[in-house]
Amino acid sequence: MVLLRRVIGDALRARRQGQHRTLREVSTAANVSLGYLSEIERGQKEASSELLTSICDALGARLSEVLREVSDTMAVAEQVEGVLTPMPRGDQQVAEITHRPRTEVATDGQVSVTVRRDNPLRTTLRTTRNMRPGNTGNARGREVVGV
Repeated sequence: MVLLRRVIGDALRARRQGQHRTLREVSTAANVSLGYLSEIERGQKEASSELLTSICDALGARLSEVLREVSDTMAVAEQVEGVLTPMPRGDQQVAEITHRPRTEVATDGQVSVTVRRDNPLRTTLRTTRNMRPGNTGNARGREVVGV
């Protein structure tokens, strides 16, 4: 299962790294401790809306843009069975997942999500935002690991 806080953290990290900025630079600009920002980016802490706004301001992004990216990623991930909702836990299925990693891909034309299930407790979600017509930015790839 992929957690919303992990997808949010990943979107923030992708923006920061895309700007070639360090955690220290962004944490200072957002007035948040470096350690706490790191935990938010890794999906270990859930940031309040006020803190998310502060981090987005420090990154020169609108909160709505970041949340739209997160929403797009989650919408595509919902198309892959068992990513956002638990899969049935039959003994045979759990054994199959444990012994044979499975990879699935879903896309909506703008966001592609690749899901790799290594075992029942480890799922890796890799997202790629495809270029929109008229967009001159680079496509961004993100990876979120659910444990």
